[in-house]
Amino acid sequence: MQPQADPFIVPICDEQIEVLYQDEHILLINKPTRLLSLSGKHPQNKDSVHFRLVQSYPSATLVHRLDFGTSGIMLVALSKEINGLLTKQFQTRSIEKTYTALLHGDVQNDEGSISEPIAKDRPNFPLQKICYNEGKDALTNYQVLERLKGPAITRVLFKPVSGRTHQLRIHSQVLGHSILGCDLYAPDEAYFMASRLMLHATSLYFDHPMSGERIKGVCPCPF
Repeated sequence: MQPQADPFIVPICDEQIEVLYQDEHILLINKPTRLLSLSGKHPQNKDSVHFRLVQSYPSATLVHRLDFGTSGIMLVALSKEINGLLTKQFQTRSIEKTYTALLHGDVQNDEGSISEPIAKDRPNFPLQKICYNEGKDALTNYQVLERLKGPAITRVLFKPVSGRTHQLRIHSQVLGHSILGCDLYAPDEAYFMASRLMLHATSLYFDHPMSGERIKGVCPCPF
């Protein structure tokens, strides 16, 4: 019988969730880095975006998630009905998202697209992998915002068309320029160049589920 691996216990997150917008139907929030979107199975991983929000908003449900290390804007529904309406927008890809990231090295092209199918790397949970047999389609557009020197770092704006798990992290790896601070896909040099995952959800465009008005939620990048 093989010994069980030690469970991953997330460090305590002292940063608070910032509410960027709210009405009777939705919240737009700024998620801090190193905070789970949903509570984990282990009792010491209870702290999460959802766990915190339901203390003040008992009916709050998450429409989507951000990785543990990713900060930035999230859309939260305040009823099951609203959750269903917003989920349909995600499914039809009518919701537009942008992310700001710092990448290792000098990205050659000023803009481009990465189209590589992504699948679970089942023996190596939670890793994902590029897989043309089992992978689901994944498309990421990017634009270079700034090139920094000494060491070479590129600030990019990502515009993911699909929303696969770890999509931006693994597509950055495919590009040959991993996200700084990424513990799963970056080489050690890039990982140790930052004290956090340098990925931030910057904006979210969606139709308000009741009024139909096109909403642009913005959360400025902290790095």
